[in-house]
Formats: sequence, C-alpha cells, structure tokens
Amino acid sequence: MTELELLAPAKNADFGIEAIRHGADAVYIGGPAFGARYGAGNDVAEIKRLCDFAHRYRAKVFVALNTILQDDELEASRQLAWELYEAGADALIIQDMGLLEMDLPPIQLHASTQTDNRNADKVKFLEDVGFSQVVLARELSLDEVAAIAAKTSATLEYFVHGALCVAFSGQCFISHAHTGRSANRGECSQACRLPYTLTDEKGKVITENQHLLSMKDNNQTENILALAKAGVGSFKIEGRLKDLSYVKNITAHYRGLLDEVIANNPEFTRASSGHSTYTFTPQPDKTFNRGYTDYFAGGRQDDIGAFDSPAFVGELIGEVVEIGDGSFTVNAEKPFHNGDGVCFYDAHGEVVGMRINRADGKTLFPAEMPEELSEGATLFRNRDQEFERSLEKESADRRISIKPLFAETATGFALSLIDEDGQTVTVNLEKSEKIGREIAQNPESALAKLKENLGKFGNTMFVAEPVELKLSQAWFLPVSAINALRREATEKLEATRLANYQRPLRAKPATNPVPYPQEELTYLGNVFNAKARQFYEKHGVKLIAEAYEANQEKGMVSLMITRHCLRYSFNLCPKEVKHLKPDPMTLINGSEKLILKFDCKACEMHVIGKMKKGVMLNLGAMRPAAGS
Repeated sequence: MTELELLAPAKNADFGIEAIRHGADAVYIGGPAFGARYGAGNDVAEIKRLCDFAHRYRAKVFVALNTILQDDELEASRQLAWELYEAGADALIIQDMGLLEMDLPPIQLHASTQTDNRNADKVKFLEDVGFSQVVLARELSLDEVAAIAAKTSATLEYFVHGALCVAFSGQCFISHAHTGRSANRGECSQACRLPYTLTDEKGKVITENQHLLSMKDNNQTENILALAKAGVGSFKIEGRLKDLSYVKNITAHYRGLLDEVIANNPEFTRASSGHSTYTFTPQPDKTFNRGYTDYFAGGRQDDIGAFDSPAFVGELIGEVVEIGDGSFTVNAEKPFHNGDGVCFYDAHGEVVGMRINRADGKTLFPAEMPEELSEGATLFRNRDQEFERSLEKESADRRISIKPLFAETATGFALSLIDEDGQTVTVNLEKSEKIGREIAQNPESALAKLKENLGKFGNTMFVAEPVELKLSQAWFLPVSAINALRREATEKLEATRLANYQRPLRAKPATNPVPYPQEELTYLGNVFNAKARQFYEKHGVKLIAEAYEANQEKGMVSLMITRHCLRYSFNLCPKEVKHLKPDPMTLINGSEKLILKFDCKACEMHVIGKMKKGVMLNLGAMRPAAGS
C-alpha cells in the first residue's frame, strides 16, 4: 500500500504540535538559521520538543535548511544539520547541493521546491544522488506529475493549499535585484504583490494599477484523489508564516479529504497513527486567502490571478442598503457578530476594511465609519469573529486506538494494551490478601465496573476499544488497584511507542556519480559556493556560472520565470489568436520598468530587468544565533 502524508506548516513548535493534533502526518519547520522563510526560525531545543510530541503519533518533523549558502556558511550549516539530527528531526529540506559534499548526519534528505523540480529527468537525478522526497514545482499538471512518478521511486510532494509564488521557485531574482533581499536566502520582498501598469510593444496601456503578478491562493480540494492516483505521496500545505487558526482550519480540512480517499481506496494508507476529532467544522473560505484556484493542475486556465487586490477580501455577504449615523444596514442572509471584520472596494478599486464593534441584526456599527462607504456597496466579511474564537480554544483531540486485555495469570492478573500499530505492553497485578482472593458478590455488576475502569483513558493519548476479560471468576478487585494498573500500563505504552519509533533512513546515492541533466548551468543554477560547484562538476556539468546573488550578472536578464502569462490573461495569446505575435510587453510600477518576453514553445513568461545600482546581498538574517 502507498502511504499518503499530510504535511502541515509549523511557524514554531506550538503550531507544529497543533498541526499534529489536527491531523498532520508530518510538519515542516525552520531551524535557527538557513531556512527560506525569514522570521520563521526556531532554536534546536524547540524542535526537539516538537519531535518528542510528533513521534508519539509516528508523525514526522522536517526541518527547512533550504537557502543557498556562502562558503563561510557551509560549516555552520553542517554543524546545525548534526544538531537537528541529534534533536530528533526526521529529514532536512535543502536547496544547496554543496551540502551533499559535506559530512552530513544519516538523516533523510528532501529536495526543496527551490531546486526547480519540473521534469522527470531532474527528479530522477535527485533520487539518484540521495534524496528520498522531492517537492514538485507548484505549476505542474496532474499529467506532468504522473509522468514524473512513472520514472522515480522518490516520494513526490505537492503543494495543495496556500499562497502561490508566481515564479518557478528558485527562479525568481527580482527581490534581490531591487532590494538586495534574496528569495533564495529567505528574504523575498514580494514584488509580485505590487500594483503594475501593463503596456504593449507600442506603449499602449492595456490595464492600469492592477496586481498583475499576484496569484490567487492554491486550493486542490477537488483534486486530492486525482493527485494520489497520479503519484503524489505528500500533500503539502503552504504557510510557515501563517497564524494558528489557518494551521488548524486548513490541516483539519485536508485531513478529512485524505481520510475519505484512504477509506475508499484500499491501495492507500495513512502515514501516521491516531484519529483526530474537532470542536469545529473546517471551512477554508473563513481563513486568509486571495480567492482560490487549482492553478495548472488541470492545465492552463483563466482567472488564476488576484489582480484586484493581494489582500484577503473574504466571503460575499451582501450590499449596503442604508447608511445611518455611525452605522449601516446590509441586506445579508448570514448573521453578524461583534468583532467581525468586513470590507469593500472603494471607487479606486482599493480594499477598505473596518471592524464591527456591535452588530444589531443586519445593522452594523463599525469602530470607524469609512468616508468612502456608500449605499449599494458590495460588502465582504474577512473575519468571522465567532469562527476565530472557536479556534482560539482547544479545538482538536488526537487519540491512538488501543485494545485492553485483562486476564488471569498463575500468580494474579495482567493488563495488556495493544495499540493500532501493534505495539504491546503488559503489566502485572499480583494476588495478595486484598486482591484476587475474594469472589465478587454481584458478578455481573463487578465485571461491568471492571471493564469501565479499565477503559478510562481520560486525558491520555489513547482511546480504548471494548475491554476484553479472560477471567475464571468475577473477582473482587479494588478500584484503586485497577486504576493504578491502568496508569502504569498507559505510561509504559507511551514510553514504548517513543522508544520504538524509527526515523526514516537516508537514501543511498548511486555508486557512481550520475550525470546531471544539463552540461551547462547559468545563474539560474543558484551555485553560490565552492562545494556546490564541486558537486555539479562531479556530475558532469562543464560550465557553471555563479548565482545571481554573487552580483556577477550584468545588464538585463530574466529576474522571474513563470508559467503565468499576461498575454493569455488579456486574450492576447498567439496560440489562441493566430494573427497575434508574442511581442514584448512592459510592466510599470512608478519609475520601475520590467520587460515581459514570451517563450510560447515552453508556454512561459520571462520578466526581464536588471540589478539596481548599489544593491548588495543582505546577509544579516542568515547567521545562526550564538549557541544554536
């Protein structure tokens, strides 16, 4: 059977623990340095705490060590890898191939999406050099995933929810070119969320002040079974910078979808243990999103962009029908709550938000009445206070199923607990003057009470199936003795599960160096240190340019490569309208101009620009903290 893994983001250990409680089979988290999400770092002790919790459920912890590294950072990254291994981490997610030329611990390696994993040859190469899991490009279709799966035995990881980078991951340099903050170093300045004016080759304005590089958010709800059938083994939720309610809500949502797939398709099985129950009903529309798209899963389609706004507009709730003194009335069908957040588009197409201090039926009293609000305005709710409060409390419980067996022995009694993974522990209760020498006066009642007490697992991580008794008589057994026996067995089973947990093994690379799919690497190869150069040379690459972050690239180059195409978005695609040619276009933001060139054969758009004068690489965020 094929394991299906639900992989959730963890901003910190507490978020990771909640993700596991809400059904994650694995979580990914940043360490104290070298992770590609600045502001989402954690010290090693916190990662150990998360690992100790996760492993009780056979859930895994992956640590992102996925930036490109300078030569003087390699040793620190190697030492950190060992610290993370000793803390219990199950895998390292990496981008920089220089690490493979170093003395790493025997920990499983996962290839970050920033290694630009778009085709079978690249993924097979990564498998051959020792990667067990490969994070696929977000842009891949179901057919493309299936084609890759046919040529590799590595686990394929696919983003199923969250924010979408418009560029192929690892192939976006616009942030570094404009600000010195490198996306490959975890400090993307998100130029893709800015407003732009688009002009054609003659300077004619096609559209103004729209967020033309901003994508809607990914949502593969309808494609989970198809992705599993195509060969995806790990279903990844984006969001190491998202808040806790997002993690809880979205993890629970996809847990339900995967459980349904597993229940109806015997070829699939769960990747960890236990079952989660919730105090809320998961609703992805309630959590931050820019509108949803399944992107290119089914091939190219219209309306994948969040051109109007990169903000969370929320659910449509109605129109403003009357404006009063400090209040307004909405013709909505859904109820409102004090503390709700609502918003609307003003005359300039900008999102204007407000917080509702008091809701009196359909009449809302905002903290501050926006001047732009008018009758007829379409209103959206981007914060449902009641739903958010339901997620602020304990909202999930995850339990391992066990079968308790209580039987007589030659010298007394024994309680055995057999969990859903086959782990078994036994504790003994010896006969004494007070225990097991007296037959119960009311056998039926005594046996019922015994089963009840043996099945009480309260606040533990276990939930009991019906208790099995193997007794010759209904003995009188003190409740205190039975409770102590159950507690001892519970503690022993928890310890046994943790002691018997086995981390996934590091994949062995091919005996002889396999050739890299290309003989030349431009700056797009992200080679930033001597060890990475050594790696590629060993695998047959003859010409190796330095990474863009080395500031060696001069003039106009592709700062972003994307499958999103603005010609297609505005019905100007030469493949769709035959008399048109793929002439360049221009994106304008203030004084900044970016040239768009179109590779119609590859069906890609290149955003061309140059490095601003005086831009230097920002290195401050990458240094590990002292003592880490």
